[in-house]
Amino acid sequence: MSDQVNPMIIVGGGQSGLAAARAALDAGLRPVLLHSGAEPVGSWPDYYDSLTLFSPARYSTLPGMPFDGDPDRYPHRDEVVDYLRRYADALDVEIRTRTRVIAVRPGDSGGYLVSTDTGDELPAVGVVAATGSFGNPYLPTLPGQSEYTGDLRHVAQYRRPEPYDGKRVVVVGAGNSAVQVAYELTGRARVTLATREPVRFLPQRIRGRDLHHWLRVTGADRLPRPVITRLIRHAAVLDTGRYHDANTSGELPRRQMFTRFTADGVVWSDGTTEAVDAVIFASGYRPNLDYLAPLGALNQGVPRQAGGISTTHPGLHYLGLEFQRSFASNTLRGVGRDAAHIMATLAARVDRRPRLSRQARPTAFSAERPTPPVHADRATDGAGG
Repeated sequence: MSDQVNPMIIVGGGQSGLAAARAALDAGLRPVLLHSGAEPVGSWPDYYDSLTLFSPARYSTLPGMPFDGDPDRYPHRDEVVDYLRRYADALDVEIRTRTRVIAVRPGDSGGYLVSTDTGDELPAVGVVAATGSFGNPYLPTLPGQSEYTGDLRHVAQYRRPEPYDGKRVVVVGAGNSAVQVAYELTGRARVTLATREPVRFLPQRIRGRDLHHWLRVTGADRLPRPVITRLIRHAAVLDTGRYHDANTSGELPRRQMFTRFTADGVVWSDGTTEAVDAVIFASGYRPNLDYLAPLGALNQGVPRQAGGISTTHPGLHYLGLEFQRSFASNTLRGVGRDAAHIMATLAARVDRRPRLSRQARPTAFSAERPTPPVHADRATDGAGG
């Protein structure tokens, strides 16, 4: 372990924070992980009850620890929670739970001062912001929205279908979580999917293999953002065929996005009005980084960074941002690669003295550390990765 005077602080105890802690140990640094929740499993317990990964277990792991059981199964949300719990337990790092970071400021002698809601002010040689985006759901504002008296919420607040029994529901969005939730509700409610463009479906299996196999062997998972944004211009829903069939059969009808709310419903694009009991927006998330505002490191809430490395503050790094370095950056399968990248940069800055070698430090992980396999789900999109 490095003999640095102050620790390197990781903010956030989900998959990104745990991957950062593992990479910090590998780089010979002394990490302290701060997490606002009761245990370091990120936001996974707060996702909707039926969430199942679109990626098989073999393609859904952090560095050094595979999922138990059948590697070709699609793990449930609660299995991911248990996996992250075990991963955290195996890390030889200090983890402080129920500790919310409220501000990060420049330190007196370089580095940073991290303030928490417990009243602590912790000096740090560097900071990794790994808080993801689930805590900052994006809810657009449409005309008439404030007058709407029905149930209006973001999909982040959705848990199960039973409260919608017999109701008229509109789900807004064309991504995985929108379609998955809308489909689940069709068994209990009258549901319409509202989108600006037709839903695009992507086969879950190609030539008898899960899509994630092909992402790995072709290298598509590692493509940088400029390439990905040229190739993928619209959201696509991973599908075994059931969602597409439900959409084309009318079981899950789709309409052009409504233009405004009324007191008891919506006005559709063709001018017709309809009473609606509930509207669920699956409209994405934004980076959850308000605690960095005192630094001036953000531009309208978005971090100023390149590949996870701050372009405004040396020693400040990010992890788990969508398309941070590749298609897989904010997924279970991809965040480990980004963690190793930023931690090597951070280690070179904060401690140029000899550091403990990877082989010399004690660890609860297996001595064999396979490169994390690849998969293509995003937790923030309801796909689970």
